[in-house]
Amino acid sequence: MNYIKVKRVLDVVLSFLGLIILMPLLLLICLFIKLDSKGPVVFKQTRLGLNGNVFQIYKFRSMYVGAEKEGVYEQKGDARVTRIGRIIRKTSMDEFPQFFNIIKGDMSIIGPRPALTYHPWPFDEYTDLQKKRFHVRPGLTGLAQINGRKGLEWDQRIQYDVEYVETLTFHGDFNIFLKTILVVLTMRNNVNTEITVRNKKEKN
Repeated sequence: MNYIKVKRVLDVVLSFLGLIILMPLLLLICLFIKLDSKGPVVFKQTRLGLNGNVFQIYKFRSMYVGAEKEGVYEQKGDARVTRIGRIIRKTSMDEFPQFFNIIKGDMSIIGPRPALTYHPWPFDEYTDLQKKRFHVRPGLTGLAQINGRKGLEWDQRIQYDVEYVETLTFHGDFNIFLKTILVVLTMRNNVNTEITVRNKKEKN
C-alpha cells in the first residue's frame, strides 16, 4: 500500500479522534461565538482543493458577519475580528471544523493550505509547476505554515507547496505535524497576536 492511501486512513482516524477528544471544547467555542456576536457559528468559504476542484472549507466564525466585503485577508490587529475571534485565531482553534473537511475527503491533516478560487489567482493562471500543489489534498497545516505562514509572499508559499508534493513522505508529514504544534504554541508568525481597539461603528 503506498503512502497516499495510508495517509488517507491516518487522516480519517486522527480526525475522528480529534473531534471526540475536543468535543467539550468545540461546544464551548460554539457557545461563546453565539454569545459574542450575531451570525452563524461556522463560517464557510469556497476554496480550491485536489486537482483544482472546488469545495467549501469550514472554520469557526471569528469576524463580524459581512467582514469579507472589506477585504479578503485579515491584517495585524484587524478590527473586524470579534473578541472570541481573537482568542481562537491566536490559538488556531478557528481551524478545528476542518476535521469535518478531512473526514469528507476535501482535505488532509498535512498538505498545502487551500487557496481561494480567485486569490492569489484563478486555477487556470497557475503555471504547470505551481499546479503540482493541487496534486494532493490541501491540508490543515503544511510546509509553508511552519516556514512563515502568511508572512510569506505567495510565490514563496507555492514554492514550499510544490516542494512538499515532490518530497511527500510519512517522515516529512510527521516532522511538519510536530513543528506545527511548536508554531501554534509559540504563536510564531501569527498576524492575530496584535490587538487593537474596535472603532465605534463596529461596536454598534
